[in-house]
Amino acid sequence: MALPPADLRSRLGARFERIWAGRDWASNALLPLSWIFAVLIAARRLLHRHGWLPTHHLPVQVVVVGNLLVGGAGKTPATIAIVELLRRHGRTPGIVSRGYGRDDDAVREVGATNDVRTVGDEPLVLARRTGVPVFVGRDRVAAGHALLQAHPSVDIVVSDDGLQHLGLGRDLEVLVFDERGIGNARLLPAGPLREPLPLAAEPGRLVLYNAAAPTTPLPGFVGDRSLTGIVALEAWWQGAAPTLAALEALRGKRVVAAAGLARPGRFFAMLREHGLDVAELALPDHHDFRTLPWPITAGDVVVTEKDAVKIDAARRLGTRVWVAALDFRPDPAFDESLLALLPRPDSLPTHEPNGNTTP
Repeated sequence: MALPPADLRSRLGARFERIWAGRDWASNALLPLSWIFAVLIAARRLLHRHGWLPTHHLPVQVVVVGNLLVGGAGKTPATIAIVELLRRHGRTPGIVSRGYGRDDDAVREVGATNDVRTVGDEPLVLARRTGVPVFVGRDRVAAGHALLQAHPSVDIVVSDDGLQHLGLGRDLEVLVFDERGIGNARLLPAGPLREPLPLAAEPGRLVLYNAAAPTTPLPGFVGDRSLTGIVALEAWWQGAAPTLAALEALRGKRVVAAAGLARPGRFFAMLREHGLDVAELALPDHHDFRTLPWPITAGDVVVTEKDAVKIDAARRLGTRVWVAALDFRPDPAFDESLLALLPRPDSLPTHEPNGNTTP
């Protein structure tokens, strides 16, 4: 089965991935720009630390889930896992996110059936998977206040990404790494790092590895990523849950696996582990699916939830499209450590819709 080639954006991304994996002439040529970037990062942190640039604190606890590397390292699955953990332990979480790739930067609430162009793909997945309030906005502080005004029962906010958004105060940071570790350990653009790797574990930070083993010198916890099943696209939009039985029904069949992810290889490997004969269709991260990228003769196509939110089931697709659900479960020791760093709900102050707190 012939598949269309990846577009220019995908090829450029792959080129930088190769540069950032080592220290060849291309990376060395970019080093002066990395030094300038390092100075800017240090200056910005200094300005926030001394109050010359403001850091705003919400009237509830804030957990920021982010990564030091460019590209997806598993922040969204980690956010889902943390939200589920907090709910199991009596908390009432909400989520804020920038909403990468949407048409504007305004603050708005995300509904499970919103147009992805107005809220972004990952926030829409978060809203559908968790069922908790999700607000998007370039200004995450404003998004957090809007969330709390609309949902006064929320007692903790989880920020999907935003590690470098220093205007938002936080009580806890969760750094997520995948199998890439820190690449060539250089800052952008000579390497993949958005900020330098800390020399040691820092107070108020936990490290979570979306990998089988730690991939940096920092001590941390690992998580297990698994495929929990698939469901037909139309049924998925109606709220049906993916099942392993539907996945097993495709065992041995030739399917197109389409993935607009930063690193789709693991998704393809998971499908093969379940016995599917996979034709890989790697697309640029956040691919918009305005035109369908697979051949009309594809037959069965499997996509992730991040891609499914951009595909209207009412479209004449010409193929059977299945949505695969990916699950991420951190080591139980991570759960214990996170809860230990956050006070119990009954010891927290309450907040009013106007942002004031009361004992």
